[in-house]
Amino acid sequence: MDINDNIESPLQLKISFNKLFEEYETLAKSKDQFIAAKAKSILKIASDYPELRDGFEDVSVFKKREQEISVILQDTFTPLLTKNEIKTASVPFHNLTFNTSERFKNIIKNAGDDFELQIKNMPEDDTYIIACTIILGFCYGYSLNFKRPFYYEIPDANGILRYYKILYNADFCEITPTEKAKKITQADYDELLDSFDNIDLWKEKFPPNSYVFNGFVISNMFDVTDDQSISNIKSSLIGESTKKGAEFMEDFHKVFRSLLGINDIKVGVSIYNEEENTFNRFYGEGVESFLLGDHESNNCSTALCDWSYNKLLKEHKYLSISDVDKVLEKAKSCAPQIASLHKQGIKSAILAPIANEDGLMGILEIVSQKPQVLNSINANKLGDIMPFIVSTIKRSKTEEENLIEAIIQKECTSIHPSVKWRFAKEAERFIKAKMKGLEPSFKTITFDNVYPLFGQIDIKGSSEARNRATFQDLTLQLKAAKNIFEKALQINTLPIYEQFIHQIDDYQKGLEEQFQVDSEQQISEFFKQDIEPALSHLNTIEALKETIEAYYDIIDDKVNMLYRYRKDYDDTITMINKEMASLLDKKQTDAQAMYPHYFERFKTDGVEHNMYIGESITKENSFNPIYLYNLRLWQLQIMCEMENAYYQMQSDFPVALDVASMVLVFNQPLSISFRMDEKQFDVDGTYNARYEIVKKRVDKAFIKGTNQRITQKGKISIVYSQKQDELEYLRYIKFLQSKHYLDTDVEIVELQDLQAVTGLKAIRVSVLYHKNEDDKSFYTYDDLMKELKA
Repeated sequence: MDINDNIESPLQLKISFNKLFEEYETLAKSKDQFIAAKAKSILKIASDYPELRDGFEDVSVFKKREQEISVILQDTFTPLLTKNEIKTASVPFHNLTFNTSERFKNIIKNAGDDFELQIKNMPEDDTYIIACTIILGFCYGYSLNFKRPFYYEIPDANGILRYYKILYNADFCEITPTEKAKKITQADYDELLDSFDNIDLWKEKFPPNSYVFNGFVISNMFDVTDDQSISNIKSSLIGESTKKGAEFMEDFHKVFRSLLGINDIKVGVSIYNEEENTFNRFYGEGVESFLLGDHESNNCSTALCDWSYNKLLKEHKYLSISDVDKVLEKAKSCAPQIASLHKQGIKSAILAPIANEDGLMGILEIVSQKPQVLNSINANKLGDIMPFIVSTIKRSKTEEENLIEAIIQKECTSIHPSVKWRFAKEAERFIKAKMKGLEPSFKTITFDNVYPLFGQIDIKGSSEARNRATFQDLTLQLKAAKNIFEKALQINTLPIYEQFIHQIDDYQKGLEEQFQVDSEQQISEFFKQDIEPALSHLNTIEALKETIEAYYDIIDDKVNMLYRYRKDYDDTITMINKEMASLLDKKQTDAQAMYPHYFERFKTDGVEHNMYIGESITKENSFNPIYLYNLRLWQLQIMCEMENAYYQMQSDFPVALDVASMVLVFNQPLSISFRMDEKQFDVDGTYNARYEIVKKRVDKAFIKGTNQRITQKGKISIVYSQKQDELEYLRYIKFLQSKHYLDTDVEIVELQDLQAVTGLKAIRVSVLYHKNEDDKSFYTYDDLMKELKA
């Protein structure tokens, strides 16, 4: 086999000992007879076997001349140190080794038969160019510092990965150009300096096999497992993948195994919450906590004994347990951390406080299922890596705080992405002013000349539905309580029992005749103040225990009242709002892609949404009225789709409720400002405030001359004031009719005057529904109800 097989390189490799022989030619002239004699004997080998000086490419020569090569290299590979030194002869950019020391042979043997020696940190794609830089130094005197540390990663007999750094001695190498070689000029050199990634250029200047490498290198290796493990831990912790899965943690375990030289170990982390004095789990897939075991969190005083608590939390010192079983036997129930480790099958452990000058942040837990392998001696090895662990946990806690802050902002005080740039710009101005020593104030964020759009899908008759549910719950509970007192009266005819029955009947009569706003509160207080104490007494009577137990079975533990029908109602409202809001949010993504605009929604008894669109929001000079018209059409279409989606899922809700949709049209641009106190946008100016008044009152408005509300189930109501708005929306309706979103029963009505608002009109039109997503038929609301009941 040729050493150059399957290798593309500007260097044609030849193993040669010529440079070594030249050194011995000098030593042969030494006045020291012993040295001279030794040199002459080696030169005799060179004379007898000229291929060793001329160079060879055939790997089989190593086998034929193994003994001669061993003699030649005896001075550089002294037998006295062969069991101590990790050393071998080799050639550049090749995993070929020969004349290895005994220690190196043993290392390879322990790695296993299937182990293949390979240099790490040697970029295969750059090997050609690295060889060219060596030629530049050897042949042309251009010194290019491309030195990088090279390693071997070799597992030991226990499967623990160990790292060996390679240092090359290139004293016995020579490189000579062939006729293929091109003369490298200063201009070539200057061009190559800025062209490291241009492999074609390097091959043009240094064609394959255009230079001959004659010689060998001596590889001296040193076990740098500790240093490399620390470096790997540092690299892992600095990386962005700390929370990205079990694969990261498995690699992390491997690094610790190399550092401590123990194969059977696992690493866990517990995060310390100073405010609550608890240990909590680290947020990250695959990250365990052996202190917590099955718990998500635990009080520190409960998780640790007093001595361990002081050592870890107060003194910030390591705690090692070399034999968990032995300590458990001595401590018995006094050391909860030992009991927790024992329960998990752990036999030895090291607990290391993760702390800095600000205090404790967490506990690093290293555990093993073997006794004594972890102890106070090897715990000291953690000293070199703890600063990196501390930095990572500190960064993680900061990231977590930022994430919590971001979630709070998103869920509670959200700033929509479309306007976030304006807040960022003002924040940047504020910071710069602060850095200049000024005392700036955060200016009001205002967007002028924006067009508003408002829509809602409202639950019809929600108040009546809740009153009905409340009536049913209270009636059931009153009847159940009355049943108990009637039975109590049969056992013991106390007048107080009759009084309770009379009071219950009185409340029931009040509910049936006229349900008042405060009826629910009055009856709840009656149960709390009067009924509960009485039942507590009656529960001592054996004959009533079963009836009282049945009463409490229907009582909700959280509200201490019967909460069956009201729960169904509340759950229905929650589900409707969740599903409608989710659908609207999903559709909004498409709308933002058409043209950026401000969007916000609110959950009430249904879902409302505001949108504002205009030049000042987009930050670009790109706004055109066509984008406003497009958004209005999109809004109307989405309202139809939300109506359809609702009635397709209505049967899944505990209570069957109806919805009605409305769109409010306001054709004049207005200004909106962010109210810092309310953390939301509001309209500016007296005239613009009219828009907000209409928004709040219009869905309760009646059609002029009737007692019929403008919003109606099965229909979409479009409220407006200008004739041009009417014509615009009639065009949209005609388009949506062609797509079978809307029916043909368009009606235009006038609204009764609202307080401070007159002259409003509305277009009402029926929505066409489908029974499900696959249904191709179209139904009005009444037709759909008939179909669903059929």
